[in-house]
Amino acid sequence: MFDSFVVKRRGALACLGLAVLAWAGLAPVPASPAAGLPESVRIAAVARNANGGKALFAGSSALVASQGWLAAELGKLGVKLEWLPVTTNSVAVQVNEAFANKSIDFAQYGDLPSIIANASGLQTRLVVPGGSLNNTYLVVPYNSTARSINDLKGKKIALHRGRPWEYPFSRLLAANGLKTSDVKLLNLNPQAGAAALASGSADAFFTLSDAFLLEDKKVGRVIWASKTPPQDWKMRAELWGSAEFLGKYPQLAQLVATAYVRAHQIASVDSGREEYIRAEAAAGQPESVVRRELDGDTRAWKARWSPLLTPEVKAHYAAEALYARQSGLIAKPLDTNTLYVPQFVEQALVQLKLQQYWAP
Repeated sequence: MFDSFVVKRRGALACLGLAVLAWAGLAPVPASPAAGLPESVRIAAVARNANGGKALFAGSSALVASQGWLAAELGKLGVKLEWLPVTTNSVAVQVNEAFANKSIDFAQYGDLPSIIANASGLQTRLVVPGGSLNNTYLVVPYNSTARSINDLKGKKIALHRGRPWEYPFSRLLAANGLKTSDVKLLNLNPQAGAAALASGSADAFFTLSDAFLLEDKKVGRVIWASKTPPQDWKMRAELWGSAEFLGKYPQLAQLVATAYVRAHQIASVDSGREEYIRAEAAAGQPESVVRRELDGDTRAWKARWSPLLTPEVKAHYAAEALYARQSGLIAKPLDTNTLYVPQFVEQALVQLKLQQYWAP
């Protein structure tokens, strides 16, 4: 099983930008699921609209979809695989609402929204860590004289509250002896934040790699990036699952976890970087943006895709949950030790003979 997936890794990664609902190699699905199993497994992930309006995934979710392995394995049990695209504007709200109304079973999305969800009473678990460790950027207007966060004390900064990049922003402030109250936050989604920067109604904008698009248009200028600070300053987006689903259908949960670990290994090989860049570009992200996001990042490429639940990952979530409580994003403390189900990744590594591939 593992040998065949290694042989096919180049072709699979080249198809990374396939449409969300196009499952390559989809096996015929029996008319009804095996006894005691649901009709489908539903996974939500961020999607871009391109190529005639079709929703396109990026990253490991796109690879899982394009490989077809998960769809085929579920199909053997009479269970369908359904992908639910969510928009970049409101990922957190859409995913948390979907978990709440039980319209999804898994989601690949950010760390801070997951903390907020669990603190509010939802029961989700971190199934497969890693895969998306995006950098964050502080952007000022193109002609601004600001050179660092210290130059923005008392100024208006556009930031979408509750999104995964809020925590790195808090780290940046603290590292420079500043507090949130030292700046005037404008709670705007990324598109509105970019517009505010362009119109002059914001003195700065804290965002993800879309910062480079603002530079290309000579609207903004990046004055800080999270590429060189400690790795836990990066934004994490990982595979989360409904605790109820994981407990009720561990066999299906294991298939999903194994599919994502496979995808991580495929992306992590020596040739994976260039293939990943081409695939991201095919999915609608400008290639120049993808390259600039990766260039100069101090994290090793293979380590970026590690699915291991390390002490560093746990420390990140513990610190972020503390921040969420102190900043009023959650009403009560959250014990993040309850969020982890490492057994699924551990079993996947055994199945794929990858026990030493990402050695701690």
